[in-house]
Amino acid sequence: MRPDPLVPDPAAPALTRLTEADERWRDHVRAFAEKEIRPLSAEMDRTGALDPGLRQRLFDSGLMSIAIPAAYGGLGGGLFHVVQAIEEVARVDAGVAVGVDVHNALVVATLLRAASGDQHRRYLPLLAATKVGAFAISEEQAGSDAFALTTTARSVPGGYVLDGRKKWTSNADQADVFLVFANGPDGSGVSAFLVDRDTPGLSVVHRTEQLGVRAASTGDLVLRGVRVRAGQCLGGVGGGRALAADALDVGRLGIAAQLVGLAQGALEHAVEYSRTREQFGQRISGYQGVQFTLARMHVDVEAARVLLYNATRVFEAGADRLERTKQAAMAKYFASEVAERTASLAVEVLGGNGYTREHPVERFYRDAKVGKIYEGTSNMLLRSIAAILIGAAS
Repeated sequence: MRPDPLVPDPAAPALTRLTEADERWRDHVRAFAEKEIRPLSAEMDRTGALDPGLRQRLFDSGLMSIAIPAAYGGLGGGLFHVVQAIEEVARVDAGVAVGVDVHNALVVATLLRAASGDQHRRYLPLLAATKVGAFAISEEQAGSDAFALTTTARSVPGGYVLDGRKKWTSNADQADVFLVFANGPDGSGVSAFLVDRDTPGLSVVHRTEQLGVRAASTGDLVLRGVRVRAGQCLGGVGGGRALAADALDVGRLGIAAQLVGLAQGALEHAVEYSRTREQFGQRISGYQGVQFTLARMHVDVEAARVLLYNATRVFEAGADRLERTKQAAMAKYFASEVAERTASLAVEVLGGNGYTREHPVERFYRDAKVGKIYEGTSNMLLRSIAAILIGAAS
């Protein structure tokens, strides 16, 4: 039996085709990154710290309030706008992009999904204007096994007392609000708490010196008898596991955006260098070996971007949990492969110059490595993808 006649839809857009509004937002972020971030990147990498004046400029530009509703002082954008912003910042400096990512894709996005009305009113205006958020789940033995937590929350009249130590907390030096995960009281399971930086008993210690993304602050969060009110529990007692799983799926989109932006930045620098560098009497862009290398890099970056944008659209369309998890894992896994490969090839296009700090591809190369590690190692992501694939096929 023949099917009904097929009718092509000429209006169906390509995944990478942006609306005018999306183009304006991309151009705004790109202009900000070029003007405000690029001139500071080499020094931030050298010192391993965010430039002190850049923090408030990130807020003033709207980069820290992308999805916060206008009623709370934000731009009222969607997840795709968050992904665009992270990508464009990482095109210039992946370390700064980490801070933008954690604040928007982990902390703010989690509050928008799970916070009560009172929590929205208390925290969102602050996070839109001046206060930086951090996501504190990792511990000494809780990395890939994210819920092997030793941090505890015990009930006291009117609230809870938190004790423990968190590691690998991105935005640790900058953060004013920490989203802390702990084993809840009375065997209730994992719970999440919004903890203000100035709470007695909370301290940030042991700033981590790291290979790349050095503008991002990473450190340990120590909690000794930190008392929080009942209203600072996010998502209900025992709701932390599901809340964290959802947050980490969105977070993987953010990491994928970082890596796509990083790869794009490395590619652009390699192309520009090939147009000016001369050897044997001609520009190296005229040599087929260089041309083919650049072409392969371009194909990789475009493929990673399509996978990222598709995964983001899947989230925005409200797909089921397993599909979201799979799409985020695929986007992050592939983007990490592409970023590392593209940054490496960019160094080779520049030759000896690429191995020096005189050119940013050396920094891109160091920044790319962490993409295979944080927010789920490549092996953990492959495990998740395979489990969903096999389960769906059985």
